[in-house]
Amino acid sequence: MNRKTLDRLRPFFGVVGLVAIWQAAVIGEVIDPVLLPSPATTLSALHTGLFESGRLAFDFGKTVQRAAMSIALASAIGIPIGVILGASEKFYRSVEFIIDFFRSTPASAIFPLFLLLFGVGDMTKVYIGAFGASLAIIFNVAYGVMNARKTRVLAAKVMGAPAWQRMVVVLLESLPQTFIGLRMGATLALVLMITAEMLLGSVDGLGLRIFEEQQLFNMPGMYAAIFCAGLLGYTINLTLFLLERRFVHWAGR
Repeated sequence: MNRKTLDRLRPFFGVVGLVAIWQAAVIGEVIDPVLLPSPATTLSALHTGLFESGRLAFDFGKTVQRAAMSIALASAIGIPIGVILGASEKFYRSVEFIIDFFRSTPASAIFPLFLLLFGVGDMTKVYIGAFGASLAIIFNVAYGVMNARKTRVLAAKVMGAPAWQRMVVVLLESLPQTFIGLRMGATLALVLMITAEMLLGSVDGLGLRIFEEQQLFNMPGMYAAIFCAGLLGYTINLTLFLLERRFVHWAGR
């Protein structure tokens, strides 16, 4: 096996290792087999839920839909506010306590407030995810704008670029930090979304599926739903990472 092939396969080494440890734990009965089904049993439950009964596929689709809406809403709110705050460090410092206060407050602690304001419908879960995600985005975008590479901004000013062009340079320089905020926000939105689906009277979604399978003691089904949630989070993060590499190729240069 040549080095190029080895490098392509390297990301799968951890997966193979995890499955091997999982299978060894099942064979050695380190954990009660009822609580920890084998990888093969879990894979079978995953296939059944996605392609035979279709219930897991439906719940997966509903969570994807809510997560997409939540991330889009958080981006639409967080990026402009972050740019405005970052453009004036004094202004940012004046509201920094508020941002850090809500960013540090566990979002699940304000679930009752969202229930009172928006009821128990689907949009409540979207708003909860967007709230947590937007704070992470605002924080990172603001710092990205404030810490934009000064040399390029100064070079644009020396060359006689008008204010709006210098602002474009600042925005481009802040994009790496903006994408960090988007990735953090997207992950947080998904976590909050699934938690809300578990706790806020949802009728579908991966959170409900995980909770119901646990209540029914259907461990293979529960692990299959957890796997879907993890796969969704990984896919969202990977998509944003690839977009960053594609459109922010100058980062670090």
